[in-house]
Amino acid sequence: MISLLDYGAGNVRSLRNAIHSLGFSLTEIEHPADILKAERLIFPGVGSFGAAMQRLQALGYIEPLREYLAAGRPYLGICIGLQALFEGSDESPDVPGLGIIPGRIRRFDAGALAVPHMGWNDVRAKRDSPLFADYAGEKLYFVHSYYAEPTAENLAWQLAETDYGRPFLSAVERGRISAVQFHPEKSANAGLRLLRRFLAGDEQPIATTTPSTDRSPTHLAKRIIACLDVRTNDAGDLVVTKGDQYDVREAGEVRNLGKPVELAQRYYEEGADEITFLNITAFRDFPLADQPMLEVLERTSERVFVPLTIGGGIRAFRDARGNDYSALDVADAYFRSGADKISIGSDAVEAVECYLQRGAKDGSTAIEQIARVYGNQAVVISIDPRRVYVRSPEETHHHTVETATPGPDGERYCWFQCTVKGGREGRDVDAVELARVCEILGAGEILLNSIDRDGTGAGFDLELVRAVRSAVGIPVIASSGAGCVEHFAEVFAATDVEAALAAGIFHRREVPIQAVKSYLLARGIEIRA
Repeated sequence: MISLLDYGAGNVRSLRNAIHSLGFSLTEIEHPADILKAERLIFPGVGSFGAAMQRLQALGYIEPLREYLAAGRPYLGICIGLQALFEGSDESPDVPGLGIIPGRIRRFDAGALAVPHMGWNDVRAKRDSPLFADYAGEKLYFVHSYYAEPTAENLAWQLAETDYGRPFLSAVERGRISAVQFHPEKSANAGLRLLRRFLAGDEQPIATTTPSTDRSPTHLAKRIIACLDVRTNDAGDLVVTKGDQYDVREAGEVRNLGKPVELAQRYYEEGADEITFLNITAFRDFPLADQPMLEVLERTSERVFVPLTIGGGIRAFRDARGNDYSALDVADAYFRSGADKISIGSDAVEAVECYLQRGAKDGSTAIEQIARVYGNQAVVISIDPRRVYVRSPEETHHHTVETATPGPDGERYCWFQCTVKGGREGRDVDAVELARVCEILGAGEILLNSIDRDGTGAGFDLELVRAVRSAVGIPVIASSGAGCVEHFAEVFAATDVEAALAAGIFHRREVPIQAVKSYLLARGIEIRA
């Protein structure tokens, strides 16, 4: 009997779907006594260490879980499921861990590398293990700001390391207890194979494999992300569309480039590192009752085993009956339906405006609320700026750049004005300021669009991307304007962003994802093959 310990840890649906896709059935832990009845126990988790441990305590799971582990029974921890095995975490200094493994969980140092550590990296096995018996060196998906530190005291547990500024423990194992920092359910075929090894109860390594003697550093890959703008067309059907400078109509009709679930599966099979859904349908009531994106996520997560991001409507709502729903309520429904990250757009602009007025955080914004429960890595900020030209930096209080593309009257400087309502309304906030404040509020990633470049095929706005990338310590996704494989290499080389996103060129098969990756690989840019 394989049992899943789901304590409300965000997107567990993807793990369930991965297990079912491998032909195994699951039982759910619903009461503390169920833990000791399990034959094989899986403890997944995302988000905050403190919130996770406090939730386990409230459910009465701590002591039976310690008893299960003390007996050395089969256990697979994922992400927080690994970190919880340690004595504690710097993320929540006053909250104890399970104390099974000596040591504490530390935070990555802010500096040259973005935090969270987000994306596809390798693992370096330190010894032979059933878990990694058929691991062929593929990249696996990580998303975390805190890491397990290898020390002399936990040497007996150390199974694999990964490098991100410094070596950290990406897998631990002792006897039948094992845990991984990466997400096998989001690591495509490589992760599914590892998951199968645990589920099948394979406790002996394949005889022909030996531990790798390669001590070379591991490397984080640049991510290629496929974006699907989803809305209802005039006939009421849910379609993937694409705008031209945010105008999705052509000859009076909404552009229809395919069905969202089928397109997402296609991109997964073609090698996309992540899939992003942006729900651009106008809500008649509120998103949990009035749009089918929950079903899209549920169905996609049954077929797609890479990270899924959803944006659109992540804010507080009052429905037609007067019932209030917080942004956290909306985000929770998306996570439970299969999303790994949520993207906040217009509401982020309003949150930053309020922060600038107050001069401090107060915990009321959607960014703060969601990050507190699910972790910074779960919150993506989607910025939709357009250029505003000025003759000199002194003409505005906003962050300006000297541009190689002068304005209509020869202006040599510009700033990047943030917009809301699908680009229809500009605000007195610039993209650099918005990104910086959102990082302070708890966001873990920036999705940086460009109204000026959207649909043009002229390439990413390197001046915009460089300005924002240099202003924040969290990962940045470059978006808008890609028209050929060269544009992806250009943005990675010129700005060192962590990811690049495209939509129309993928939908129309003008530039295949594999063509992008082959081009990047040939130029020495680290990618997931």
